[in-house]
Amino acid sequence: MSLAEAATKVTADHLRRAAYIYVRQSTLRQVLENTTSTDRQYGLRQRAVALGWASDQVVVIDSDLGQSGASAADREGFQRLVADVGLGKAGIVCGLEVSRLARNNADWQHLLEICALTETLILDEDGLYDPCTFNDRLLLGLKGQMSEALWRYRDNTAYGDLGIMPNRLLCHVRLPGSGGRWSALGCPLVGITERSPARDTGVTWS
Repeated sequence: MSLAEAATKVTADHLRRAAYIYVRQSTLRQVLENTTSTDRQYGLRQRAVALGWASDQVVVIDSDLGQSGASAADREGFQRLVADVGLGKAGIVCGLEVSRLARNNADWQHLLEICALTETLILDEDGLYDPCTFNDRLLLGLKGQMSEALWRYRDNTAYGDLGIMPNRLLCHVRLPGSGGRWSALGCPLVGITERSPARDTGVTWS
């Protein structure tokens, strides 16, 4: 999605509220060694500014650096994010990918529901989404389900059974109302070396 296309989803009401950037790494070792990912997450500030938010409207939540995304229970930053979205303070929530925000699909769906109720946009590295619309909500829901599934099975021998090499997963989904076009749904967690169509589901893994 181009910047011009993404900007069509941003309204004056969104811009009156703050842009929230959520930054997380799972372990302290990742914080120390995987600085490129951390820098990319902080770089989402520029994406928010490019969409119309003033620099002083950008709120960065990075208190969960070194915390696993498996549960919201021990993540004060995520809890603050959910609370502020619920209070209508956020016009947009930015995360590098779904897995940064939540590995647990229940936590992700809870955030999606609150974003939809408060008309809060969600931005990740792939694009900008409006949870109030069916297609975007469907796509975000699938991302959350895949994020949790891949987190749970990333070290499982099921990968060997499927002939999958952990690196990247790409799911092509034919969304309702898309005029038959396929939308790419990426999870930068695993890679699949062989193409395997899912029968009668409208979903292809590659």
